[in-house]
Amino acid sequence: MSQFALLGKRRFAPFFWTQGLGAFNDNAFRNALVMLVAYQMGLSDHAASLYTNLAPALFIIPFFLFSATAGQLAEKFEKTRIIRWVKLFEIAAMAVAAVGFYTHHLVLLLMVLFMMGIHSTVFGPIKYAILPQALKPAELVGGNGLVEMGTQLAMLVGMIAGNELMRVVGMGPLLASGLTIMVAVIGYLASREIPQAPATAPELKFNWNPFSETARVIGITHADRAVWNAVLGISWFWFFGTVLIAQLPIYARATLGGDSSVYTLVLTLFSIGSGIGALLCERMSGKRVEIGLVPLGAFGLTAFGVDLYFARHGAAVMPGLDWLAFLHGAGSWRIVLDLSLIGVFAGFYVVPLFAFVQARAPRAKLSRIIAGNNIMNALLIVLAAGFGLGLGALGFDASQIFLAAALLNIVVAVYIFTLVPEFVMRFITWMLVNTLYRVRADGIQHIPEEGAALLVCNHVSFMDPLLLMANLRRPVRFVMYYKIFNIPLLRFVFRTAKAIPIAGYKEDPAVLQQAYDAIDDALAAGEVVCIFPEGGLTGDGEIAAFRPGVEKILARRPVPVVPMALRGLWGSVWSRRDSMLRRARLPRRFRARVELVVDAPLAPEQVIAAMLEARVRELRGEFA
Repeated sequence: MSQFALLGKRRFAPFFWTQGLGAFNDNAFRNALVMLVAYQMGLSDHAASLYTNLAPALFIIPFFLFSATAGQLAEKFEKTRIIRWVKLFEIAAMAVAAVGFYTHHLVLLLMVLFMMGIHSTVFGPIKYAILPQALKPAELVGGNGLVEMGTQLAMLVGMIAGNELMRVVGMGPLLASGLTIMVAVIGYLASREIPQAPATAPELKFNWNPFSETARVIGITHADRAVWNAVLGISWFWFFGTVLIAQLPIYARATLGGDSSVYTLVLTLFSIGSGIGALLCERMSGKRVEIGLVPLGAFGLTAFGVDLYFARHGAAVMPGLDWLAFLHGAGSWRIVLDLSLIGVFAGFYVVPLFAFVQARAPRAKLSRIIAGNNIMNALLIVLAAGFGLGLGALGFDASQIFLAAALLNIVVAVYIFTLVPEFVMRFITWMLVNTLYRVRADGIQHIPEEGAALLVCNHVSFMDPLLLMANLRRPVRFVMYYKIFNIPLLRFVFRTAKAIPIAGYKEDPAVLQQAYDAIDDALAAGEVVCIFPEGGLTGDGEIAAFRPGVEKILARRPVPVVPMALRGLWGSVWSRRDSMLRRARLPRRFRARVELVVDAPLAPEQVIAAMLEARVRELRGEFA
């Protein structure tokens, strides 16, 4: 099923439109306010600058003050009820804004900006915590991609609408007010169609102290190192994006020589690129939470950020160009491509991180972890503003600031990926498997979403563990022959994935016993373990007799057993038929079509090695 089918589902569509309309209003109001202050109130440059710089601060402050409280609300109470109250609050805020626009009452408008910051602060933890409740695991990446795409496009259209409506002579404030109130009302009506999302921690003791609760929320977010570093990665995305968006107006005018239509164009390119990248994540990840896309996204942000600087920097030769004149200029399409691909790779970067946090974080703490994420995001947004202002004060122009952010992205990415090698491991796995094979997986839903399970599979090639790792949604502990475990380069992947090396009794009985102990510990901890009961790679393409090790494992720790079969790997790269380790010739098949078939779990008491072997043979069929 395509991710777009979710837009026809009541469990997703009303929420999608509710959050999209809220993002639209946030940006429509903020840009209408900036347009009013900067161009229509006759303020001095100093006064206009004061208000336009104060506006982002007022919007961000609630994230620091109230995110922890919002996280508690989202855990303790039913989420759709909170959403409806938030949307009613938005209607009230837009009504106050209408008075402010009509009377040009700046204090009132700045107060509304603070109110919209509260609106976004309360909605934020619900926005991402509700998705795992509403979506199936296979829909999580696609749903996040749609939300990210919808948010980007809603923000873009909202910014354009806020700007353009306020420019209508004599009617601007009235039109902007009418639109934002109407959108807020439609958003509330959409929120009434969102199905109930029960409280995940109704017994939670509410802490009204925002400072102590903020410290506690940060502690909860920091508890799982992988989740914490995913949060840092998301916050870095906001830093990078804030630097980029803040410099785009200056870049469009001073470097590209464009008028306001060129600014709209470059903003549109980045936003549409982000939406496309977000939507592509589901297809590229095979509907799994594939954090291997994150290093790819980080690489693209740096590569095209650096190229954007070399495409054009310094002062524009011809100022005042409209968007069509800009596109006809020399080298302009390179800039178009760079800005679009920065957006695409931003989607690759941030969507898997959000899905990873949602999938990995405990359900009863997810809203508070999202609140912790929002606090960190707000902090990095403030630092991004200081970064841009500081480099600007040192004489850097917009293109040089882009270059500095792109180069700094290398340092931050290396730091995060060094702390959590799982990101790099998944990237290597994703690249290898998608380069060497075209995989179709069937029956993945049979693998239990929670709790211990033992997976058993036929063993055809050296790449089997990587291929399975790239196609199974849950993290899996693979039991593999110690010589395969020690293959250069792949050793890093296997060690990071916590694979369990095993040897035959005659080779090394100590390693064998350690393997059985490690398997039992993993199953006792509720993990998924995968074994290849043949005890080695097939030498002729046929399935060898299953060894009794599976029975020993189940006798010690009875858990559900999931039979699986790999099809089409015999004769592919790294199978024994064509392995250059055995025969000095090139592989017969590259980019082989491979299938993974997963059967329903078997109760441990009904499993014996011979029966399991027969079932895997049946799953594989004749397609060796």
